Formats: sequence, structure tokens, C-alpha cells
Amino acid sequence: MRTVRAGWGTYTLLGLFTVVSLFPLVWTAVAASRTSTRLASAPPPFRFGRNLPRNLGIAWTEGGLGEALANTTLVAGAVAAGTVLFSTLAGFAFARLRFRFRGALLLLVGATLLIPPQLGVVPLYLLIARLRWTDELQAVVLPSLVSAFGVFFMRQHLLRALPSELLEAARVDGAGTLRVVWHLVFPAARPAMAVLGMLSFVAAWNDFFWPVLVLTQTGNPTVQVALTGLGRGHVPDTSVVMAGALLGTLPLLVVLALFGRHIVGGVMRGAVKG
Repeated sequence: MRTVRAGWGTYTLLGLFTVVSLFPLVWTAVAASRTSTRLASAPPPFRFGRNLPRNLGIAWTEGGLGEALANTTLVAGAVAAGTVLFSTLAGFAFARLRFRFRGALLLLVGATLLIPPQLGVVPLYLLIARLRWTDELQAVVLPSLVSAFGVFFMRQHLLRALPSELLEAARVDGAGTLRVVWHLVFPAARPAMAVLGMLSFVAAWNDFFWPVLVLTQTGNPTVQVALTGLGRGHVPDTSVVMAGALLGTLPLLVVLALFGRHIVGGVMRGAVKG
């Protein structure tokens, strides 16, 4: 096979996209290292200042980011694990199992993607309040343990990665459903599970709308809820807010740096047939 080498145009385009993508993060770090007075001046600063340790310390103390980071890690991890597990099982059922009303149920799951999430906030909040789960982490975890997108994502992957002949051979050998799921479905779905887990973890980490409704800063805040306290007041300290946002973003960057290569490799292995 002939190797295709990238030219200077490709590297220029990739470099431009990289600069545009990294600019918000770099600007957040620059703003976190300055003072609010300097940020309000014109032109704004584009070089790092000397106040980064001070602003990080204030954001960590006033925002209670230590507890918030621990809570967010627990919530995002639980949501990612639940979404991967339940979506894989449901995707396998819709892809390879035969049961009554399968098409109707799949259509119903797909129809939920057309409903704006805001429409379900009031009844969901009333249910959480009746269960007395307000200001508890399970109020954020349980409603997000499965998603219609995850079900469709895993179904489409298993339709390609799990041949029906392999399942029939396992049935002939006497394998039950649990054994089929453990020894065939999970290994075949591993690349897609890694991608779905990463997407679910990032979405749960960045979720703001629902956590800010059911959690408080003095109870069990997540990072996004804790950051809202830094921006309150007659004159919010913009540099401290940026420092808090930087602290809330760093764990995601660490996760991406550690597991991004493995996830991309898993996707590529899952795309190769034969």
C-alpha cells in the first residue's frame, strides 16, 4: 500500500485549527493570572501575569472546589459507568434479540431525542422533591444513567461488530444470555463503550442546568454549581472566576491526556474488519 504524506497545506490547516481550539483555554489561564482591573482595561492582556497562585487559592477556598471536584468526579464516573452498561445492554437487545414490539420500542426511544430536556424539568424536580433527594448526589446521577443517544450508538456499533452467526454458534454450544453478553457482547462493544464512556463523562462533568436546580453550594455542589458562587456579588472578581473555571477544566484535560490515545486506538480497531 502506498503511504500518503501530508503536505504543508495540511499542517497549516491543522495548526490553525489547533490555535483556534486552544485559544479559549489559554485566555482563561491568562485571565486567571491577572487582576480584574487589568482585565477591564483596553487593550486586554495577552501575556501571563503573577497573580495565578493567589487567584487559584481564593477560588479553591471561597468556591469550595475541593469538595466540588470530588463530588463531580463521583457523579461523572457513576453516570459514565451507568450509561455505558445500560446502553450496551439495550443496544444489544435492539440489535440482535428478537422480541415483540422491538420496532415500536426503538421508535419510542428515538422519539425521546425530539423532546427538549427542559420540558421534563418540572415533573422530574417534583419527583426528586417527593423522594427527598434534593441536595443529594443521586438526584443528579439517577436521571442520567441511560440515554437514547447511547442506546442508538451502541446498537449501530453492535450491528456491525457482532455477527448474528457468532451468536448462533454460541447458542448451539449451550451458552446462555449472560454468558453471551459477557464473552461476546462486551468484547465486541469495547471500542464503542470507551468512546461513549468518555462522551458521557465529559457531558456529566460539564452539566450545569439540572445540577444547579437540585444542588446547593452549601450541600453537595458539583464544580459547575460551585463556580456560580464565585460570580456573585455587586462587582464579581473576574480573575477569580477564571481561576475557578481553570481548576474545573484541568481534570478533563488530564483524563483526555491519559486516555485519549487509547480511545482513538479503540475506535480505529473497531473500524477494521476481518
